[in-house]
Amino acid sequence: MVFGASPNPSRYAHLAVRQLEKNGIEVVALGRRAGQIGNTMILTDYPAKIGHLHTISLYLGAKHQPEYYDYLISLKPKRVLFNPGTENPDFVARLNNAGIKTEMACTLALLSIGAY
Repeated sequence: MVFGASPNPSRYAHLAVRQLEKNGIEVVALGRRAGQIGNTMILTDYPAKIGHLHTISLYLGAKHQPEYYDYLISLKPKRVLFNPGTENPDFVARLNNAGIKTEMACTLALLSIGAY
């Protein structure tokens, strides 16, 4: 999942969705504005369940994250990637306490070296 997806092609979240698709990784895009990135629709309603969710790639700044803490934790991902500019020690602690692995890493960089 890309949380903080944007229909703006110059945004890193937009590029991440494209690269995830290109790498054959099923992606759910959640954002504030509806739109489409490649074959992926940006959802603006936050579904309570999202099937098997391995990774949330976070593209939302720390000051906007608190309202989504409970929602993202409730999705029970295996890990949350904090992309550059999204670092948040409070949220990291909450995720770790919930048994969710966290990484300070760039989704695009991980994909480019085959380490996603």
